[in-house]
Amino acid sequence: MKESSAPSDQRLSVVFTQAEVREVLTLLDGVTHLIAALLYGWGLRLMDALRLRLKDIDFERNEIIVREGKGDKDRVTMLPAAIAPQLQEHLKRIEVQPQDDLRHGQGEVYLPYALDRKYPNAATEWKWQYVFPAASISRDPRSGKLRRHHISDDIVQRAIKRAIRRSGITKHGSSHTFRHSFATHLLEAGHDIRTVQELLGHKDVRTTLICTHVLNQGGRGVRSPLDNSW
Repeated sequence: MKESSAPSDQRLSVVFTQAEVREVLTLLDGVTHLIAALLYGWGLRLMDALRLRLKDIDFERNEIIVREGKGDKDRVTMLPAAIAPQLQEHLKRIEVQPQDDLRHGQGEVYLPYALDRKYPNAATEWKWQYVFPAASISRDPRSGKLRRHHISDDIVQRAIKRAIRRSGITKHGSSHTFRHSFATHLLEAGHDIRTVQELLGHKDVRTTLICTHVLNQGGRGVRSPLDNSW
C-alpha cells in the first residue's frame, strides 16, 4: 500500500515563549488586544476569529464553534476563562451598534449560503452579528447593500506587527504565531497530540507536529552532553 505523502511545507513555524506572548499582548490594547489574546487562547486562525458571530460563543460551556474553517469544516474549541469577562464587556459595548445601524436602514450583516432568503429576518438579529464589527459601514460588493462587515484583518495584522517590533522580539512573528504558540504550549504542558490536533482542526497529525517546536527542541528532548559537563 502506498503511504500518504507528508505535508508539503516542512519548514518549522515561529513560536513565541509564554513570556514573549505576554510581552506582545501588553503592547496591544482595545479590540486588537482582545483578538490577539483569543488567537493564543483559542488557537484560532485570524480569519476564524474575525468571522465569529455571537451565536458561535457559549459562555456557559466555555466553548466556541469555528464555522467554515480551513477545509470548510466546523470545529469546537475552548473559551479561556481568563478572557471571558473581557469578551463579555466587549459584547455589551457593541450591542447598541446594530440597533443604531437599523435606525439608519443599515443594520444587516452578510449571511452565508443564501440564508437571508431562507430566514429573511436573520440578517438583522443580534445572534448573527459579528463579534468584531468594523468601525464603519461599507458597501457589500456581492449585494450592493450597505452593511457593517467584520474588522479588517489588515488592521489586526499591522497592530500585532507593531507590538512585536516594540517588544524587541527578533523572531519573524505574526498573528499566526499565536496559533503555533497555543499548540506548542499545550504539548509542553503534557496534553495529548491528538487533542491538540482536534483543537487546531488539522486533518493530519503531522501538520500539528510541523507547526510546533516541542518535539524538535534540544535534539528531540535529548539533553546535550555539554550541558551535563559544563
